[in-house]
Amino acid sequence: MEKRARYYYKGNLYKQLRAFCAAARHGSISEAAEDLYLSQPAVSLQVQALERELKAVLFERRGPRIRLTKEGETLFDMARPLVEGMETLFERFAQHQHGELSSGEINIAAGESTIMYVLPQLMSRFRERYPDIHVHFHNVTGRDGLAMLREDKVDFAVGSMLDVPNDISYQPVYSYAPTLIMPENHDLAGLENITLDDLSPYGLILPPRRLTTWRLVDMVFQRHHVPYRVALEVGGWEVIKRYVELGFGISIVTSICLRDDDKLESRDMSNYFPERTYGLVQRRGKYPTPQSRAFISIMMEDLDNANWNGAQESQR
Repeated sequence: MEKRARYYYKGNLYKQLRAFCAAARHGSISEAAEDLYLSQPAVSLQVQALERELKAVLFERRGPRIRLTKEGETLFDMARPLVEGMETLFERFAQHQHGELSSGEINIAAGESTIMYVLPQLMSRFRERYPDIHVHFHNVTGRDGLAMLREDKVDFAVGSMLDVPNDISYQPVYSYAPTLIMPENHDLAGLENITLDDLSPYGLILPPRRLTTWRLVDMVFQRHHVPYRVALEVGGWEVIKRYVELGFGISIVTSICLRDDDKLESRDMSNYFPERTYGLVQRRGKYPTPQSRAFISIMMEDLDNANWNGAQESQR
């Protein structure tokens, strides 16, 4: 009788692990039930059965919200790739059988700058190879993009990161020089080698404080003990460039956003500011869909080409 009961349990193990992972992901039994199209009691019973079998408490319950215990975090790390692998099993098998991708979709989180400057060429190459795969760009900030990754609302993100959380992986692919921009008739336009002290008297136009650029600029000025002031806070490289052209201040931008027809003077500031990287942002343990892997593989081609060119340059 004991063997029968255990066999029956194993037959339901996937359902219990799926309920557990959904509850862990949402931090709520009710939201997990809505995600799985189940009743709240059904999800609760599956989680409780898993806790009984493992003889462990997986969640701390605080009103309507729940939080993983240490044992729960361990199980979540182990179970999540298994559950996601099962969920994409038929799709991956079909791809293996047919040897091609002919449908499906990808959801990608990215900031406005990434969507405008990094992704267009990638998208063109992807569309040439996989014209029937639908791609949805979610225009969000870095913080919101991470939240969408953790909630599995997107497949992956493309962007720039300074601090990488433990549950996230970041693979830099593209590098761009930090660049000072100013109006064509600016006082600094006659200088070739511009220092941070030269910038100090002039107001900076920067993106909002919550974004990576502000933190990077602040970090560099603080490290060199040079005072600075912000004249204007506004989002978007194109908007910043426009207000610099109009004489409202100067700015530190990433070289990717500069064009030949910009009415600006620019200077490379790599002596002070680190290169800005953009790349692939994923949640650790997530099993990518075939469509995601196809897009990522095209992105990695750029990384391979950059490494090859760098090796060639070092040999000269």
